[in-house]
Amino acid sequence: MDIPVYLDADACPVKDETYRVAARYGLTVHVVANSVLNLPREPWIVRVVVGPELDAADDWIAARAGPGSIVLTADVPLAARCVRAGAAVLSFTGKPFTDASIGMALATRDLMQSLRESGAVTGGPRPFSARDRSEFLGALDRAVNRIRRG
Repeated sequence: MDIPVYLDADACPVKDETYRVAARYGLTVHVVANSVLNLPREPWIVRVVVGPELDAADDWIAARAGPGSIVLTADVPLAARCVRAGAAVLSFTGKPFTDASIGMALATRDLMQSLRESGAVTGGPRPFSARDRSEFLGALDRAVNRIRRG
């Protein structure tokens, strides 16, 4: 069973970890970005370069996401679209986006955006850590196994 993985690749810190898990399970990874990225030359890694339009990568991924697929993104609105389509969706820190959590994630995103637009200094996200990388690896492995079991 081929499980397609859709990687929102612009500013993704876990590309290598994604490739490692994909190689272990024989998955196809669609690396979606607005520009050409340097990728390993593997037949199971598919480079997808979309146009420069705002949300072009998101639209490409959302159009293909569904049951039996995995979407990897830090973009909460994209995550919401893919969760609604039935895909397994993970953040780059390994946090799963689910029906139960996506509403709160969207509300938090909107609040933080509103605060930034009003001039508040929000500090931004914390630095990406080795623990985040490890959590991502475990979460991706669990998502693959959950889909494989049906």
